[in-house]
Amino acid sequence: MLKVFKYFFEELSINSAEIGELMGFEDEFLPDPFPELIQKGLSEAPNLCNITGGFQIFDSVDIHSNKKTIQIDKQKFSPGKIVMSQLKGATSAALFICTAGTEISSYSQKIQNQDDPLLGYVFDIIGSLAVEKATDKIQEELHTEAKKAGLTISDRYSPGYCEWSVAEQQKLFALLPDNFLGVTLSQSSLMSPIKSLSGIIGLGLGLKQIGYQCNWCNDINCIYGKIKRQKKKQDL
Repeated sequence: MLKVFKYFFEELSINSAEIGELMGFEDEFLPDPFPELIQKGLSEAPNLCNITGGFQIFDSVDIHSNKKTIQIDKQKFSPGKIVMSQLKGATSAALFICTAGTEISSYSQKIQNQDDPLLGYVFDIIGSLAVEKATDKIQEELHTEAKKAGLTISDRYSPGYCEWSVAEQQKLFALLPDNFLGVTLSQSSLMSPIKSLSGIIGLGLGLKQIGYQCNWCNDINCIYGKIKRQKKKQDL
């Protein structure tokens, strides 16, 4: 089963508090000029985001706990012990991709390189939030599909996180249609457009969504990890 979705930016309900939090601020303590910059970013983002996403469900999934591998069709993944522990009850799996498109990243970089690095940073944060929240919606769509079959789903996991090698993006993309949603990989397995996510979600009986567990992972680029580290600094 292959499904594709398109979302308008307004459907994601991104607000200034979320953006401020990713910048390390409490909403009521946003210093100038950030309130104005964030409002400008939110007003312009709908015209800069082309948000699409989708997933393909694979029924041929073999979990080899002793070898710490997951076989999906002809591809064998070694996602590490964290991902393996959360997917060990999966009987099928969904591979997903979601992107906010090229324009918001290009615009962010352009104005950062010109005369407004703070506004460019705001657009960069908005692009990251857009693809994360759109992927939340895709996960909800998958949950609905799974429920029809009497199944539950796991959280989503992506190559490059939770000790899963980013190089295995190549295997993931090999299982999806060519140029799926216009997202491509470099030789170093980085996605283009930059504001894109890909990964796996398990389906089965008794799988659970337990949310982001930042103590599992030290990835410096994860936006949820950034929030955790910032709050930890504030508590010191």
